[in-house]
Amino acid sequence: MRVFITGANGFIGSAVVRELLDSGHKVVGLARSDAAAAAVREAGAEVLRGSIEDLEILTRGAEGADGVIHTAYIQDFALPPAVGAQADRRAIETLATALESSGRPLVVTSATGLLGPGHVATEVDRPRVTERSHPRASSDLLALELASRGHNVSIVRPASSVHGEGDHAFIPMLIETARNTGVSAYIGDGPNRWPAVHRLDAARLYRLALEHGTAGSVFHAVAEEGISTREIAETIGRHLDLPVVSIPPESAEEHFGWMAMFVGADLPASSALTRQRLGWEPVHPGLIADLDAGHYFAHTPAA
Repeated sequence: MRVFITGANGFIGSAVVRELLDSGHKVVGLARSDAAAAAVREAGAEVLRGSIEDLEILTRGAEGADGVIHTAYIQDFALPPAVGAQADRRAIETLATALESSGRPLVVTSATGLLGPGHVATEVDRPRVTERSHPRASSDLLALELASRGHNVSIVRPASSVHGEGDHAFIPMLIETARNTGVSAYIGDGPNRWPAVHRLDAARLYRLALEHGTAGSVFHAVAEEGISTREIAETIGRHLDLPVVSIPPESAEEHFGWMAMFVGADLPASSALTRQRLGWEPVHPGLIADLDAGHYFAHTPAA
C-alpha cells in the first residue's frame, strides 16, 4: 500500500513510518519543517510539506494514497486546548472526505484517557469526559460518526503513557519535576494507575489497524493495563537517588503545576479486544523496565 501519514516525524508517527516501511509499504509523510522533512526522507519515506492546518495539502496526500494514518496533533500548552482539538477535527473531516466512497482506510488517533477515570476502559467505551473539559474527545466521537456514515474510519487509542527512547511527554516531565524539587512524589497513597505501551508496539498496532481494521473499529494500544503512580515515583527516585514522598491532594498543583490533574488520575485501560481481533501482542519492554534501562535519565539537566 501507499500510505499517507500525518505526524510522520513525531514520537509515535516516526515509529509508524519505520514499521510501515519494514513491512513493505510505501510511505508519504507530512512534514511541516525542513528538519522534519529531512528526518522523514532519511527514514526512507517520501515527503509532503505542510501541516494539518493545510487542508488542501491533506486532501492531496489522502487522494494519492491507498490508506491514511493520522497521528499528528497540535499539542501546544501555550494555546487553549480547543485550538488543537478544532484543528484535529478539521483534519479528520478533510481526510475522510478525500477518501469518501473509495473504501480506503483512515486510521485516526484518540486516547484511552478520554474514556474517564476510575474504571478499566475498554474498546467499546465512548468518551465519558465532556468536550468542554477535554476537547479532544470530540475527535473520537467524530471518527465514529464518520464510520456510521459509511467512511472506512477506525480509531487507535494509545495508552496514557507511550514510552521509549525520544519520549518527551509525561514521564520526562515527572523526572524534571523530581530534579527541580529534590523529591520524587506521588499524590496521596499513589494507588492511581496509568496504562502504558512502548512506542514500537504502538506502531505495530497502527499498521495492523490499517491493514485489517474495518469501519468503526476501535483499538487500544495498551500493553500494561495500569501501573501505579507510586511505583513510577519510586523508580524515578531510585534512579535519581532522591527521596520518594507523598504529596497531599491539596498541595498537588503547587508541586506538579498543571501536571497535577494527570498525576492524580486513575486511568487503567484494557486491550483484550484489540489482541483478540488483530492478534496484536506487545513484545517490547514495559514502562518500569524501560525506566530501568537508563535512557530516560541519561541527559544532564541545564544548570
